[in-house]
Amino acid sequence: MIHHAAGASKSNVLAPILFSLLGVAGAMYLALMGSPAQAQSTWPSKPVNLVVPFPAGGGTDAFARPLSAQFSKLTGKQLIIDNRGGAGGTLGASIAAKAAPDGYTLFMGAVHHAIAPAMYAKLDYDIEKDFVPLALVANVPQVLVVNPKKVPDDYKAFLAYVKKNPGKTNYGSAGGGTSHHLAGELFKQQTQTFITHIPYRGAGPALQDLIAGNVDMMFDGLGSSAAHIKAGRIKALMVSGNKRSPAFPDVPCAAELGMPDYTVSTWYGIWAPKGTPADVQARAVEEIRRAGLSDEAKAVWANQGAEFSNMTPQQFGQFVTDEVKRWAQVVKESGAKLD
Repeated sequence: MIHHAAGASKSNVLAPILFSLLGVAGAMYLALMGSPAQAQSTWPSKPVNLVVPFPAGGGTDAFARPLSAQFSKLTGKQLIIDNRGGAGGTLGASIAAKAAPDGYTLFMGAVHHAIAPAMYAKLDYDIEKDFVPLALVANVPQVLVVNPKKVPDDYKAFLAYVKKNPGKTNYGSAGGGTSHHLAGELFKQQTQTFITHIPYRGAGPALQDLIAGNVDMMFDGLGSSAAHIKAGRIKALMVSGNKRSPAFPDVPCAAELGMPDYTVSTWYGIWAPKGTPADVQARAVEEIRRAGLSDEAKAVWANQGAEFSNMTPQQFGQFVTDEVKRWAQVVKESGAKLD
């Protein structure tokens, strides 16, 4: 009896301790299981930095800023545009690649970053390995725009003038190795003309010099040129590809003008640094998509002849891989080099 009583007393003493330990373990388990959901529900809990690797006023900026406004409106947290121009967009990409992978630094790059590997002998980042793809934001055709005070504003007369004056006309670009540069080189190759390339730190500065008459022409994405075309500051002579842009139905396409293979578009996308948590990536994709599909953003996109893409992050990643391969071939065939 005495032995039985002692055992019972021991059990009574241990029971609360065991329950306490089980409670702690259970709480730890719930905390661990709940942490992804918690991270998912709280991002963004502070302003998010969006590195735009070109100066203000360019095509990337033209889509980044309205996207930023809608993101801030929908999430209640700022999406801060951080313009880091230079080296054809590669400087900003390098900065973003080295940022903390916590979801509070994102990168908005463009087709230029698929071209760069073929143009630069060495880059200190890899667009496919150092970033994770989130969303393809917009895809717009390239447009040939001119200062009508410098060169003829009719395509046939323009082409005749350029052929008659080899090397005397010039075109501005967002920098060596950008789509603006490659579009110019392809044009020269397909029309057998010689036009001098003048690289800038971004499309914005190049456009300002085009408007001022310091350069004759530019091969630009509609995203940055649209407002200037509509205001009459510059004249659009041709859009790339085999169909006209709904935003500018009066501007002939390349195929109509005898260049069926002149297909150059400028696309813009958003990435996060490699190592960004998967749940944060998913929330970023969701919020970027909500912002891009808002009525306000749709109106801006339509005005520039663009649409927000339905690609998943995986499809966007494959798209970038395909573009890197495609532009490497274009660079090889055109013989394009950095100035």
